[in-house]
Amino acid sequence: KYYVYIMASDRNGTLYTGITNDIARRSFEHKTHFNKNSFSSRYNVNKLVYMEVFENPEYAITREKQIKSWSREKKIDLIESINSNWVDLFDYLNC
Repeated sequence: KYYVYIMASDRNGTLYTGITNDIARRSFEHKTHFNKNSFSSRYNVNKLVYMEVFENPEYAITREKQIKSWSREKKIDLIESINSNWVDLFDYLNC
């Protein structure tokens, strides 16, 4: 499976959109600042606030590029369409 996801520093904070084949591992890396020089470490982007699951990697890549091209407002609307309270979805992963 492939996951397109959005991490946030806080509600309406800094956003990061990414893709991975292991959402639990990748979220953990963001949370623990695995790469100290990364964008997510610099801006404390550590809450998983949105994700979509794909079977096909090409569809996932296309979707990631689509979301990345959107305005901040449209990304916030997407997050709030499934996660209006901006809860950390990492807590709900079965890992």
